[in-house]
Amino acid sequence: MTGYAQKTICKPVTINGIGLHSGRYTHMTLRPAEADTGIVFIRTDVKDDRVIPARWDHVVDTRLCTVVGNTDGASVGTIEHLMSALCGCGIDNVTIEIDGPEVPVMDGSAMPFVEAIDSIGIKTLSAPRRAIRVLREVSLEQDGKRVSLKPAPMSIYSGEIEFDHAEIGRQTFSTSLLNGNFRHDIAQARTFGFLHEVNYLRTQGLALGGSMDNAIVLGDDKVMNPGGLRFADEFIRHKLLDAIGDLYLAGGPILGAYYGVKAGHALNNRILHELFSSRENWTITDMTIPAEQTGASRTPAGSESLLVA
Repeated sequence: MTGYAQKTICKPVTINGIGLHSGRYTHMTLRPAEADTGIVFIRTDVKDDRVIPARWDHVVDTRLCTVVGNTDGASVGTIEHLMSALCGCGIDNVTIEIDGPEVPVMDGSAMPFVEAIDSIGIKTLSAPRRAIRVLREVSLEQDGKRVSLKPAPMSIYSGEIEFDHAEIGRQTFSTSLLNGNFRHDIAQARTFGFLHEVNYLRTQGLALGGSMDNAIVLGDDKVMNPGGLRFADEFIRHKLLDAIGDLYLAGGPILGAYYGVKAGHALNNRILHELFSSRENWTITDMTIPAEQTGASRTPAGSESLLVA
């Protein structure tokens, strides 16, 4: 075994697209960053403080998506799919220049971001990679929704949802972030919404960029997208995609078992506040990988096998 090093991307990559809620077309460029930079957004269209760390304690809104902001009022929303892709690809350090208030929704999943990272490759840095290890269980419950983090030797994400709709019903799923599971199990799962809710949201100036090109749209009793679903249980898979992105705002990978019951962005952020409320709940640990996986400067996104040192 050998130490697992921090990673960034090999070179800049630009991603353009429409924002799910704003309907605004946005240009976004991911750039390599030095070790210990973390993940940082830079609003290129803002004159004052443009830097917004992608951190749990910078989350300013969780009503329909996860929004991070700074004290000068600059913010970036719908970051969860991009954050999920960065987590799944093992990217620790990157600066994200963006000329608007919302990350492009692309097709509603994390896969376009994974493919963008694939296209430029991943660079290994000289600094060791560290993770947040859960030492004791923390949990929250509100209005029939629950979320918990428990000690575990790897990153495990599990959950369940239940909707009174023929295409959803009750769904459960679990995955560990090992050996490309993120790419195979989670990355392609799209966000979803109900047609009657979409119509209401648009009267409120929201979901302005939503369409069947970037979301699963559910009518009264069926999926309206001509291509149908990518997975029979795509809905719970996407909820876990969101959770992976939301929890990557911890500032590094979490070694622990997440379980969410009807959970959303608000509870996902609250569980991080609960985790970090006491040093008895968590610690920092080095990560290791098998020796045969070391030495490459370009690695396939989502190929890591992460273990506790």
